[in-house]
Amino acid sequence: MLDDVDRRLLRLLQSDPTSGVPELAGAVGFTPARVSRRLDRLREDRVLLGTQARISWQALGYAVAVSLRITLDKTVSRAFDDFISAAREVPEVIEIQTFLGRVDVRLSVIAKDLPDYQRIYRARILTLPHVADIEALMTVASVKSDESLPL
Repeated sequence: MLDDVDRRLLRLLQSDPTSGVPELAGAVGFTPARVSRRLDRLREDRVLLGTQARISWQALGYAVAVSLRITLDKTVSRAFDDFISAAREVPEVIEIQTFLGRVDVRLSVIAKDLPDYQRIYRARILTLPHVADIEALMTVASVKSDESLPL
């Protein structure tokens, strides 16, 4: 179980993932060696999964985001596995989510502009295996995108 110090360390890392062990130790009032051991334990327990660089796709020239809700042909036994495997190979697919219900999969797709999206859709999305239906939702605005947890 996490104690208050663990939660505080995780909050500090969420707010600034580049914080070093000495800064974290100073913030929680522990020695760097104790903080390092706690961080190692959090990693071993798979609570702390690592540090990632978050890159703004908009800053790289991608202006269009589309959410595709996909229903698969469930008469094919390997439809789900084949589809996911192929969708992972599309570079413009930045997220894949699976669901229970009418919609099986949601893909988040980015493109430079609408003609680029049409090219991706025709050449890459429509060629994915076992698709029974696709519903496209174009993102107008992202109101909240926060990966921080309430610790």
